[in-house]
Amino acid sequence: MTHYIVPSRIYLLVFVALLLLTAVTVAASFYDLGGGRSHYANAIVAITIAVSKATLVVLYFMHVRYGSRLTWAFVGAGAFWLLILIVLTLSDVFTRHWIPAPPPWGLGPKP
Repeated sequence: MTHYIVPSRIYLLVFVALLLLTAVTVAASFYDLGGGRSHYANAIVAITIAVSKATLVVLYFMHVRYGSRLTWAFVGAGAFWLLILIVLTLSDVFTRHWIPAPPPWGLGPKP
C-alpha cells in the first residue's frame, strides 16, 4: 500500500483557510442577513461556512483527499446518513404547525 506524502505547505494553507473561515463566521454573526423577511439567512450562511470548514478537515487532516475508493465510499455513506437525519429532523420541524397545540390548563372545554 502506498501512502501519499502531503507537503507541509498544504497543511499550512488549509490551516490559514480554516482561520479565515472562522473569522468570516464571527463577522457574519454580527449582521442580520434576513432583513426582516427571512430569519433563516443567518443560519444558511453559518451552515455553509461550517460545511466548508468540515470539508477541509475531512479532506486534508483526515487524509481522505488521497485515500482509496473504499475510504471515499465510507465518507459518502456517512454523509448520506447525515443527510437522512437532517431531512427527517427538518420534516418534523416544518410540519409542527399542522397539529394545533392544545389549550393551556384551565382554558379547555368545561365538562
